[in-house]
Amino acid sequence: MKIKDAEIISLMQNPRTQEKGVRALMDAYQSRLYWHIRRIIVDGDLAQDTLQETFIKAYQNFHQFKNDSQLYTWLYRIATNEALQQVNKMKKMQKTDEDPEYYMQNLVADNTEGDAEEIQLLLQNAIQSLPEKQKLVFMMRYYDDLPYEEISKIVDMSVGTLKTNYHYAKQKIEEYIKENYER
Repeated sequence: MKIKDAEIISLMQNPRTQEKGVRALMDAYQSRLYWHIRRIIVDGDLAQDTLQETFIKAYQNFHQFKNDSQLYTWLYRIATNEALQQVNKMKKMQKTDEDPEYYMQNLVADNTEGDAEEIQLLLQNAIQSLPEKQKLVFMMRYYDDLPYEEISKIVDMSVGTLKTNYHYAKQKIEEYIKENYER
């Protein structure tokens, strides 16, 4: 039985049922948020840590949730901010074998299992090379199939700007794959 957002919100707002509300929140959104974070961060363990931080922030700041957006939109925004903070921390560190770009480049170089897999790896590498805003908009639109209006609420950007960012991201990805695909 799937619990509805209204029930989760009601549980979270009552101090006696808040713990049950947190569990319901995690059960309802854990998987979707994990894969959103994972597309931004790439590393599974770091994505899992970021997911936990997302739920901690949601719990600590639930009093700030206003019913003017969907619960998922609010959580998505927290998850996005947490993931971007992790990406910024990773950028500050020196390039190492665990760096996502280095990792993706090695996967592409070592790939001999076929064109589809190679293109998929090139796609991931191309996405990682995008500027942060374009990467974020592209992933939300391409992978999560979110409407521009929802993305606009999550990243606090106008729909027109989002469409422009998505268009440029698609162009850059196509160019990257064309330039790096070896037949």
